[in-house]
Order: sequence, then C-alpha cells, then structure tokens
Amino acid sequence: MPDLAEPPEKTADGHFVVVNGRRWRATDPSLPEEPAARLRRHLMAARRNVRSAVAAADAEAERTARARVHRAKVALGERGTPWWEQTERQRRERWQEGLAQLDAETPG
Repeated sequence: MPDLAEPPEKTADGHFVVVNGRRWRATDPSLPEEPAARLRRHLMAARRNVRSAVAAADAEAERTARARVHRAKVALGERGTPWWEQTERQRRERWQEGLAQLDAETPG
C-alpha cells in the first residue's frame, strides 16, 4: 500500500499519477488550493454516500451519489476533457461551475 504522506508518483508529463502500477488522471495543477480542498471534500462525501447506498441496496441513492462523484472528478480535472487540452479560462470555468453545482446540491 502506498504511503499516503508521500505524494503519488507522476508521469513525466505530469498528466497522470501512478498508484500500484496503474495510471490515473492527475488533478488539474492550476486549481487554487481552497477550491481544490472543497472539491475533494465533496468527492469524499459522495464516495461515502455511494458506499452507504450500496450497503442499503438503494439504487436511486447510489445513482445520485455516483453522479456527484463524477461531477467532483470532472471539476477537479480528473475526468472529462483533459485539463492540458483546455485554455486557462476553460479550466477555471470547469472547476467554478462544478463547485457551484456541488455546493448547491449539498443540504444544509
């Protein structure tokens, strides 16, 4: 298991992280830390909701939670159009719109 205190290995171009020999798209490095942290909190909460929905065999709650996971990962730049193919403006709009949508969906 990788040491979580150490940042994951990245590919030479910085586009991917490598975990246990598998490549995963890296988070957009242009994201400011505060919104990136908020997006990661949304992602982790959505993943917990997926786990709870699966345990409860609640298909609708699972679909909703998985959609939130997807929105958070797109906003982070880990899914959708690769961040290295987007302009700075497109990258900023991607995370701002994703964060606004996730914030609006969060109860409380």
